[in-house]
Amino acid sequence: MTEQEFIPASYSKTIEKGVVTWESPSNIALVKYWGKKPNQIPENPSISFTLNHCKTITELTYEKRDSDGSFSFEVLLDGVQKDSFKPKIEVFFERVESYLPFLKDYHFQIETKNTFPHSSGIASSASGMSALALCLMSLEKQLLGDAINDAYFNEKASFLARLGSGSACRSIEGDLVVWGETPSIEGSSDLFGIRYPYEVHAIFKEYQDTILLIDKGEKQVSSTVGHNLMHGHPYALNRFSQAHDHMKSLKTILKAGDLDSFISLVESEALTLHAMMMTSMPYFILMKPKTLEVINKIWEFRKNTGLPISFTLDAGANVHVLYPKSESVEILKFIENELVAYCQNEQYICDQIGFGANQIK
Repeated sequence: MTEQEFIPASYSKTIEKGVVTWESPSNIALVKYWGKKPNQIPENPSISFTLNHCKTITELTYEKRDSDGSFSFEVLLDGVQKDSFKPKIEVFFERVESYLPFLKDYHFQIETKNTFPHSSGIASSASGMSALALCLMSLEKQLLGDAINDAYFNEKASFLARLGSGSACRSIEGDLVVWGETPSIEGSSDLFGIRYPYEVHAIFKEYQDTILLIDKGEKQVSSTVGHNLMHGHPYALNRFSQAHDHMKSLKTILKAGDLDSFISLVESEALTLHAMMMTSMPYFILMKPKTLEVINKIWEFRKNTGLPISFTLDAGANVHVLYPKSESVEILKFIENELVAYCQNEQYICDQIGFGANQIK
């Protein structure tokens, strides 16, 4: 696929008004994306678990209008006008207008809510931008007279979501999604995410992710700034090469159900992500002291019990505790007794691997 293939022919129908609602999940990368080229193209491939419970639900109401050459929309979060969201959506509309030429023909009301606390420190851009992209695709499908199949619908929704937030392209489908062209994954693309196309051992089905909310404050540096700091980074090229190598290694790990190798690779990826932040210029640290204490507690528990518990991190202080469902009783007891005390207000979220977005209406 090329960008040109996502530019539609003329629309065969006229839709005066309507409403569509999608729910789309967040995701957590196992191999991390950090660093991007122009137009939201990743510098390296990534693969993520789609989550199940941490979702954004977006209702898009649209009504035909006489275009005045501008975008017309309003945004509500939990029923409250949220003008602070408008600049990001304006930029998103500008980026996708050539692929959705109807955008200026409608007034949109975008009502969104999250199933997780908005101030929790969990990034909602992946779930939020993917949900909005799916709503817009549903409108385009009507305008085209349903002349697109599900595969194209998902690819274009992922393509559009990427232009809003890179990781959002990995939230359309599930349970494992690859984004970024790499030789070891057939069909992988820089333009959109694809479902992981190879065999996955049963141990990774229903994998659990307990998210420890260590710090719910605003990050000291935005992801966009962080990605840009990979330009000229002294270790960037080695990092990008490592990500390709890890994608290749993960194929064998996922097929064999090799939990020891899975744990080593995923934890290495998490720490490498933060190492890139700490060695950029300017440098920054997004982990907090309690993040490190939790990591050490996990290592100690794993050494003492032999249980396959591991962690990963996003670009923040929160810790995602990963483990097979079959071990959840004992590991959850450890989390509740030993790790929850490190969480802000003792808040944590129990989630598990999910299977992508769903249209509600």
